[in-house]
Amino acid sequence: MPRDKKSPLIQKIAKQAYVTFKGLHNSASGDSKLVSDKQNELISLVTAVRAADLKIAPPKSNAMSRAAGLQSPPVTYMHICETEVFSMGVFLLRTGGSIPLHDHPGMNGMLKVLYGKVSIRCFDKVEDNVTVNTVLPHFHPPLTHLQTASVWRSLLHSVGVHTENSGPCLLTPVRDNLHQIDAVDGPAAFLDILAPPYNPDDGRDCHYYKVLQTVTGEETSEKKEQQGDEKEKQEETWLLEIPQPEDFWCGGEPYPGPVVSL
Repeated sequence: MPRDKKSPLIQKIAKQAYVTFKGLHNSASGDSKLVSDKQNELISLVTAVRAADLKIAPPKSNAMSRAAGLQSPPVTYMHICETEVFSMGVFLLRTGGSIPLHDHPGMNGMLKVLYGKVSIRCFDKVEDNVTVNTVLPHFHPPLTHLQTASVWRSLLHSVGVHTENSGPCLLTPVRDNLHQIDAVDGPAAFLDILAPPYNPDDGRDCHYYKVLQTVTGEETSEKKEQQGDEKEKQEETWLLEIPQPEDFWCGGEPYPGPVVSL
């Protein structure tokens, strides 16, 4: 329909996200090729989106951001829409801002940089929490007995820097599900789609982690330099589940772009 061609890009993305992730949820009894086609269409639409499509732009003055200091949150969020199938919004990172390493339990997602530059480190959990029979390496500093119950073995799957010209980053319940996002060389913003949305009542709460240093960490660093970045991506990593870091909090601000209706 001609009217659909005139729809804002973000409206098209929202509609496609709904049918894509609703189909993904039902794919066990559906046509996997159809689901794949829908996902490819969503990726194509998200790849095309730019900050101007959402009527947002980088802050004009970094000095104002620095002057705000600790009174201003390092990260803010613009809510666009949410259904039972997915949520969508924009995260804005101040200069030097970071979203700590966190997970998305049982969720799929897409992240598309709108302006600036972000560094993203993605991890995959490779097993459940350690048990009494798990042989742990020696950590530095050493963990307490209670902390060992919150240790996870994982793989550092990917490390990359992304800009508005990069395609979307994808996550699934088992691939790239844990990630840390850091603004590089200035402020940054990205479109964020999660399916289904976070919901603690359904077991989808956000957990935070820190990377543990082993006693043999210096030896591992030497191997990284010798073997290159590709080897580093599959490095075994131990993570400790932690409370939300005290220096991280997320504020909110109005979304100025086209209204999305579903």
